[in-house]
Amino acid sequence: MEKFSGKEIGRKDVIWNYLATFLQIGSGVLLFPVILRMLPTETVGIWSIFTAITGLANLLDFGFTPSFTRNITYIFSGVGKLEKSGITIEKLNSHVNFDLLANTIRAMKWFYSRIAIFAFILLITVGSFYLIQVLNKNFHGDKTQIYIAWILFCFINTYNIYTFYYDSLMMGRGLIMKSKQFIIVSQLAYLLVSLVLILNGFGLISIVAGQACAVLIKRMLSNQYLFTSEFKNKLKEFKTDNFRDIVKIITPNSIKLGITSIGAFLVLQSSVLIGSLYISLEELASYGITIQVTNVIASLASVYYLSYLPKVAYFRVENNLNKIKEIYFRCLILFILTFIVGGSALILFGNWGLHVLKAQTFLLSNSMIVIILLITFLEKNHAVAGGFLVTKNEVPYFKAAIISGISTVIVLFGLIKIAHLGVWGMILAPGLVQLAYQNWKWPLVLMRQLNSKE
Repeated sequence: MEKFSGKEIGRKDVIWNYLATFLQIGSGVLLFPVILRMLPTETVGIWSIFTAITGLANLLDFGFTPSFTRNITYIFSGVGKLEKSGITIEKLNSHVNFDLLANTIRAMKWFYSRIAIFAFILLITVGSFYLIQVLNKNFHGDKTQIYIAWILFCFINTYNIYTFYYDSLMMGRGLIMKSKQFIIVSQLAYLLVSLVLILNGFGLISIVAGQACAVLIKRMLSNQYLFTSEFKNKLKEFKTDNFRDIVKIITPNSIKLGITSIGAFLVLQSSVLIGSLYISLEELASYGITIQVTNVIASLASVYYLSYLPKVAYFRVENNLNKIKEIYFRCLILFILTFIVGGSALILFGNWGLHVLKAQTFLLSNSMIVIILLITFLEKNHAVAGGFLVTKNEVPYFKAAIISGISTVIVLFGLIKIAHLGVWGMILAPGLVQLAYQNWKWPLVLMRQLNSKE
């Protein structure tokens, strides 16, 4: 198998990434009006809670997926030995070290099987208890339908977590274009299944069933593409008794990324989970769909960055800071332009479009949307800088992330319960905390690093 040289990633990958992202958005755009028109506002509020819980379940990965992905890139770039911190670049192989690759794949499967079991137990117990509390307090619709959707949700999220290693292999090998093609196919399935079921009155079950089909199809296609007979036979030639050593090597930075993920979750998702206990499901629904639409803009803005991240990891192996700087500035320009165009469209036409579609749920006020856009821009901007920093196989921001997360929860309780700011409190809490440090710190650190002459 040929080494990854960085040349594999180019304009075609970015174009396919945009197409996949547009389809993800497009399926949402087509599905969103149907959801908002066919489903009661209370159900849309429950959907927002499901979305937040998905983020919470994914936290159980605890930073291992980006760590595995980065190390897979190192292996395909010719690195013969993985390190707990930094990269060994003195002796690069002219071929892929299959012994190291085979052990890393087994390490991923071993790790994710255990995380998936733990995730299922947590969802079916603590998650179910939380959902029952919310339904008993605020929900007046068909609870049976919600419970069925929840059970399906628990199973598909468990399976998705178990198969995270496919994502690491696809992205780590630089197979951006192929990965995005699989996403396009799976998103078409999601759209078709969800639309048919919603129009036939299956409510929230429709969305979860669509997501289940999308996950299953994406994983099936990834498996067929990655694990060919030739590839599997090659892997069988090597013993994988040292896979636990790989886990030990990857664990330190993964834990740091995991702590960072917890902090990010507390910053980005705690508003929904905590706010749902203090505001109505109708208010939560408007907040939830506004955040989702804003995140669509953020996803578009991040396409170029995500497409080139494996290439940045390759340039780290090559110690080519000029190329990394060039990619970063292109990311930054596209990032800013996307937020300006997308944000303007949302403010000008968002609620107008929902009125035309006769939706039951609407976006928040324009003043709230402007603040959410600004906060999201600053959040994603420093996240991009952090993504570039971590390609050095070091995680400098994990302490700041968890401090910010805990601070957000404290400020959130203060603004909602003490100051009685309601939705405004949910919006402002993460923004104020992040502006104090992280929003400016990591872009500044990255710029100093890229301009270093060392």
